[in-house]
Amino acid sequence: MTAPSTDFYAVEDLLTPEEVEIRDRVRAFGEREVLPRINEYWERAEFPFELVPELARLGVVGGTIEGYGCPGMSNVAAGIVAAELARADGSIGTFNGVHSFLAMQSIALLGDEEQRERWLPAMARLEKIGAFGLTEPAHGSDAVALETSARRDGDSYVLDGRKKWIGNGSIADHVIIWARGEDGAVGGYVVDKGTPGYEATVMTGKTALRAVWQAEITLTGVRVPVENRLANCRSFKDVSTVLDRTRYTVAWRALGLATAAYELALAHALQREQFGAPIAGYQLVQDKLARMLAEITAMQLMCWRLSKLADEGRMTAAMASLAKMNHAAKARAIVADARDILGGDGILLDHHVARHFADMEAVFTFEGTDSVQALIVGREITGLSAISGRKR
Repeated sequence: MTAPSTDFYAVEDLLTPEEVEIRDRVRAFGEREVLPRINEYWERAEFPFELVPELARLGVVGGTIEGYGCPGMSNVAAGIVAAELARADGSIGTFNGVHSFLAMQSIALLGDEEQRERWLPAMARLEKIGAFGLTEPAHGSDAVALETSARRDGDSYVLDGRKKWIGNGSIADHVIIWARGEDGAVGGYVVDKGTPGYEATVMTGKTALRAVWQAEITLTGVRVPVENRLANCRSFKDVSTVLDRTRYTVAWRALGLATAAYELALAHALQREQFGAPIAGYQLVQDKLARMLAEITAMQLMCWRLSKLADEGRMTAAMASLAKMNHAAKARAIVADARDILGGDGILLDHHVARHFADMEAVFTFEGTDSVQALIVGREITGLSAISGRKR
């Protein structure tokens, strides 16, 4: 029996032909290149370098950035890319999210024209890999309190401090380090690969996103040329602008993981027989599948609308936080139900759901925890900040 489409409300009708083509192109890449290989990399906790040239050939790196060799796609299309990469594998989705949506967007939004011309074209071709160094060992949700320092010394800035959970940090050619200057303002400093004093150690023991590497970074007297300071970054508010612009793609990534888990669970239920019949024919299983599909359908529509608002310049930080908060929680429940439907097979990598189940735990936390996203939304709807205890 052929499983029905996950697009239960014909959301495809809302997409442009270009967006449909991008979806199909990225989905084919995931099915052809990623799925046959990724479990082995995930189990060994190794990054699949062989997939980087294939990803580059898709022509989607750089997302919504216009010019500099980037595709300049709509926010809807960029979200679809995020969802389809995550549908194949959360680690690949995270690699591209860090590179395209955090590192490249930081340069596009906060760099000057010379800096964009210098760095973005090679990054768009994935000849150079980017990373985004914000989180520190003592500062995750309260990243605004970062302690990494930058002081001017002649024609250089000297960086000292530590970073943690930095995706691509051990392999990147350009790492954007966010540091506090002598005036107390936060700035972005692009540290090039091989710069003395920059040490990155791959974090081990992860139980999620094992096929992408996060790093602990130590900066000891790292000298960065003056021209490597992002020219249009004046304060942490500018960093927040980048995060606000990229957070909506995390909602799409949660949708991608949820969709993959649902589709795998449905396919399994249709072919797995117990007590003489496919388990898809039992009421308890159908109840789970129906509720999973309902949540996915709502997520699809919310993602599409949020991205359309972003295309119109109307998306707010709270809107992005609402989607991330909702979708991460819903996707977490969906992958758990999928694992349950697969029974014992649900903990075997061969069936893919186990990988999605584990990876969803990381997506639930990064780019703002569930609680922090709720407080951002709460501040918007009440006018009161429960994070700081002060009025907005």
